[in-house]
Amino acid sequence: MKKSFFAGIACLAISLTNPVFAANDAAAGQAKSALCAGCHSADGNSMVPMFPKLAGQHSGYLAKQLADFKAGTVRSDPTMAGMVAGLSEEDMSDLAAYFAAQTATPGAASDAAKAAAGETIFRGGITDIGVPACAGCHSPTGHGNPAAHFPSLAGQHAAYIIKQLTDFKAGTRSNDAGKMMRNVAKHMTSEQIAQVAEYISGLQ
Repeated sequence: MKKSFFAGIACLAISLTNPVFAANDAAAGQAKSALCAGCHSADGNSMVPMFPKLAGQHSGYLAKQLADFKAGTVRSDPTMAGMVAGLSEEDMSDLAAYFAAQTATPGAASDAAKAAAGETIFRGGITDIGVPACAGCHSPTGHGNPAAHFPSLAGQHAAYIIKQLTDFKAGTRSNDAGKMMRNVAKHMTSEQIAQVAEYISGLQ
């Protein structure tokens, strides 16, 4: 099966060039998490649609994203750049462990028709343009595959997913291994991106 719509997001942690994070101390991460709470909430369940939910996300994936933001070459954001500037690898690992241990709040789709169209893409892809099913890497429930470092998507804010897919489509986000996300997202219309994002937001 071809890699999924979102596989590039997940494959960030697979590259042999990835840093090794060894601390994984959730208690230490909680003590360090105050700087994250303003955007992501204290338990990682962001209430702002443009800021992702971190709660319940796989720790390896979270740590890699922090490292990428700090490097600023393959993924950049002005706000995140300031937040991660002073973090060590241990800090990033501890924060990732803390948020991974939290329970994600359920999401909800707001447009049933759009979500139904998105389900078709998520589960079956779009064969005529070579877009594979998202479920292939992220599981039918959208909870990903931690062993393969494929992130959980279930219940994530639709607006955030749309932003990331749009960035991959434009090439302004490039931390996808082998250009997997860029090579798939570039074929998608804005409406198709919105549809699959709407479906994912309602997955439990």
